[in-house]
Order: sequence, then C-alpha cells, then structure tokens
Amino acid sequence: MKIGIVVPHIFMNQDILPEVIFSPGYLAIDLAEGLKDLRNEVTLFTPGSVTTKVNNITSDLSLFEEELKLRGDRYLDLLKKHPLIFITLARQVQSELLAKVFKMANEDFFDIVHVYTNEEELGLIFSEFCNKPVVFTHHEPFNFSAKYRSIMPKYKNKNWISISDSQRKSLPEANFIKTIYHGLKPERFAPNYNPQGNYFAYFGRIIEPKGVHLAIQAAKKAGVELQIAGKHYSDYSKDKYWTEMIEPEIDEINVKYVGFLKTDEEKQEFLGNAQALMVPSTWEEPFGMVMIESLACGTPVIGIKSGAIPEVIQDGITGILVDNDKDTVINLVRGINNIDSISRKTCREIFKKDFSVERMCKEYLESYENYRYRSIK
Repeated sequence: MKIGIVVPHIFMNQDILPEVIFSPGYLAIDLAEGLKDLRNEVTLFTPGSVTTKVNNITSDLSLFEEELKLRGDRYLDLLKKHPLIFITLARQVQSELLAKVFKMANEDFFDIVHVYTNEEELGLIFSEFCNKPVVFTHHEPFNFSAKYRSIMPKYKNKNWISISDSQRKSLPEANFIKTIYHGLKPERFAPNYNPQGNYFAYFGRIIEPKGVHLAIQAAKKAGVELQIAGKHYSDYSKDKYWTEMIEPEIDEINVKYVGFLKTDEEKQEFLGNAQALMVPSTWEEPFGMVMIESLACGTPVIGIKSGAIPEVIQDGITGILVDNDKDTVINLVRGINNIDSISRKTCREIFKKDFSVERMCKEYLESYENYRYRSIK
C-alpha cells in the first residue's frame, strides 16, 4: 500500500523537535518506519526535515528562516517573544504542506492519506479536495480548547482513529473507525527490576491539569522523596502555576526538580530507578506516553482514574489507580504505600504485549486496508 502520513505541526522539524515535548512527532516517525517494515511504501510529510528512514517531504521554510535571521532568533525564540507572528508563519507552512500531500494523493501517489493533527485544523478543511481516502488521528480531547470546539463538530463525519476510548467521549458523535493505542519500540528502554533510587517520579508538562501539586502533597504526606522532570513555561509567559504552586515546594531534599529530559538515556535513568511514576492528572488525559515509557522500564504507575489512564494501567497489576475526590491526596498516599505489591517484571511484559510499535503499526495498517476496501466498494 502507498501511504502518505502528514504531520503539519511546525514542531516536526529536527531543529525544534528535541527541544519540546511533542509525542505525536516521534509517534509519527515510528508509525511511518513501522509501516515500511511491513512492506508498504510510506512518505512522511513534515514542515521541516526529520531523521527517518522513510521518504520525507517538507515545506519550503526558506522565507520563515530568513525572517528568523532578520530578527536574530531561533524558532522557539520567536515563539516566546512573538507568538502571534510565529503562529501566522506556521499556518502558512502548514497550508503549503497539506496542499502538497492532497495534490499528490489526487495524482495517485498514495492509496490513503493519514493526517496527524495537533492544534492545527487545516487538514480537516483541505481534505474536502482530496479524491483518496483520508483518515485522521487527533492527539488531544476534541473539546479541550475553543479552537477545537469551534471546528471539530463540523467535521465529525471524517474518518477518525481515536487514541483511546476515553478520547471518544469528547466528541461522541464523531465517526470513529477504530481505537489504536500508542506504542514504543521495546529496545528503546531496558527493564530495571532492581531500581537504585528510593524516589517516586513525576515526568511530563508541569501544568495544573497534570496535577503535579497533588504528587508533591502526597509525597510529603507519605514521607517519600519526589523527583520532578519536565518542562515548565515560565520562560514563555507568566506561569503562575510554576512560580506560585510548584517552585516554592522544591527544596532539593524531599522535592527535587531535575529539569527537562531530552534523550532516551536520561529517561531510562530517571524512570528505571524510580519506585513508581506518579500520574495524578485531573483532566481527561487522552493517552499519556509517559505511562508506557515507565512500563517499558518495568516501573509501575500510580495514577488517578481519569481519562485514558485506566485503559493504559491495569489496577493492581501494572500500577495502582485511585479516585479523584475530596481525599485524592490520601488516596495517592495509599498507592505509594502499596506500590511494592506490583511486579516490575509484569509491567515490562504487559508493555511488550500491549504497547509495542509493531502492534500499533499492524493495527493502523489493518484499519487503512479495511477503510480503503469499504471506500472502493
């Protein structure tokens, strides 16, 4: 099968990708390469070039980069200083990229096009002009922001592949053709069955819906060390959550901030040596890649029963799940105190069975083939 995968997000650029948290980018590369391993002809469309073994078609970023040179900025510098200008230039690039993939599809370069959306909605509109089957994967709840709420319902009849059953609740009337969970290459992380650290870990964006403050409160009440890894946003704007609720709690004794981890080696060290990963998200988490990264290391998860967390973590088997109620912190403490009941070997085994890239790619290919067959018929 000839497959075109397009990721219009401007972060799909090798100059930017390592500096940000953008899981869809790495997932798209793994998906494209996994589909190629399954003997398909795959082209990955991205705003800038990325490191991949499949054919990579990009936008023309020359004038965007000229603007950066005039200002003496890098991409993320412009995003921090002038977000409106950055978004305007990014949308121009996205429009060109999407027009290119749909034009090539109409010229029979592809049997099917898969649009990976995240913040950009232009693919929904432009797909109206594509004569080949188009499927979409969105990586956030469909009602998460005004931007989504104002347009997603208009395109509910498009062909959606959800990343969790929970995600479907945010637009239940949409035409979901399948739920496919994310996957990782097992060789990226080695299991650690004898962790050297006595700490519990938080890893991810440091924003209020992720519940970092709850992890801090629970760790203090349980008398255990909490190490926090991830990105805060005080250098982008006035980040009250970080400056008022998180930073004052960091004493580098009981609560430590270890920064933004970029490489698999750093993640392996951090997650593999933790007693457990804490995922106290209070929002409708549509998936949560960090959970399967943790399981890949053999590290169990303590999470709140929200969003897709109960779909990824099996309570009492790969982690401990608690209710989000008036006693949420106490519930998390109970999870901390009982984490030794979870087998780290079982965490790794279930990761390999349920969350491998190979499984993910096979399910996507099956969905493409089924949908294409129905479209032709």
